[in-house]
Amino acid sequence: MTTDGLRARLKAEGLRLTPQRELVLAAVDRLGHATPEDVLAEVRQSSVSLNLSTVYRTLDVLEQVGLVRHAHLSDRGATYHSVGGPAHFHAICRKCERVRSVDVDVAAAFAERVRADLGFVIDVDHLTIFGDCEVCE
Repeated sequence: MTTDGLRARLKAEGLRLTPQRELVLAAVDRLGHATPEDVLAEVRQSSVSLNLSTVYRTLDVLEQVGLVRHAHLSDRGATYHSVGGPAHFHAICRKCERVRSVDVDVAAAFAERVRADLGFVIDVDHLTIFGDCEVCE
């Protein structure tokens, strides 16, 4: 997202574009799937001094305005990714820990079955499944 697009998105939510928000979003874009600690390390490579609590607060704001999403890809804390790409869920190998992004259409039949049987709508792009990849099985 361009700086002007980011500024407009934040302004629409009554927020302003701060250097921290711009740096954190750029780091998430570069990293793909990143923990707050990963984001902090990436930002610090550009010689900018941020602390971890600022990264957490910034990620929360960016998620509230719909620019990033989080998923739980392991027993660790949340991992963040940009919403700029196509909607996806995550498949993680329990052995090698490789993370794959999977198009949400793959889970469409499952999501519809859960809706029909349980009256429950799944947030598919927040879904994480665990198993063994073809290399590790």
